[in-house]
Amino acid sequence: MLRLASLPEQWVTACPPGRVQLGQRAALYCRVSTADQSCARQERDLAARAGYEVVGTFKETGSGVKLDRLERRKVMALAQARKIDAVLVTELSGWGRSTTDLLATLKDLEARRVSVIALNGMAFDLTTPHGRMIATVLAGIAEFERKLLQDRIRSGIAAAKARGKRLGRQPGQRPKSDRLAPRVLALLAEGRSYRLIGREVGLSKNTVAGIVKRARSAPAKP
Repeated sequence: MLRLASLPEQWVTACPPGRVQLGQRAALYCRVSTADQSCARQERDLAARAGYEVVGTFKETGSGVKLDRLERRKVMALAQARKIDAVLVTELSGWGRSTTDLLATLKDLEARRVSVIALNGMAFDLTTPHGRMIATVLAGIAEFERKLLQDRIRSGIAAAKARGKRLGRQPGQRPKSDRLAPRVLALLAEGRSYRLIGREVGLSKNTVAGIVKRARSAPAKP
């Protein structure tokens, strides 16, 4: 993961940590990649920055390339409405999806005089050549790292297939359906329709029908 603290200070405009930003309204933006991760640490670290009036905290779960970031769109809407002066993020790479997207959003925020400030206190100023260069370099490196990861995954899959290993769910494996089968059959015994059963247990009507069909065709236990 990229760390902004490793960047040369002359490439960005720095705001010394701890300085009180009088009258500055900020939105906190936190993002994690998967549902089993938590934004709690990011939120705690960002909220600890002194002097900002926090307008709202926006938490996102999704990969860096996810197109529809609802929470980030809410932050941009606040900027367009002139309701914030800064966006606080832990890392710049968590804000942008790609080089193009990163620069577009930073330019949009810059036009509304809204700063993007990283956890270490560095504010990205796209009005300067240095600011534009570091935004491009950082996002480009993040994109390069993502490409390397994808290549490693593809290479690992190819190596596994070459060893004869079967990937993904194997034929006949229905973990969710098998787990919910007793519940489905119990609701069926109560006279519920396939559609109502599906709504209650979170399965499609066809999946419910498949569970019932397998149960009826299964040999009776001695």
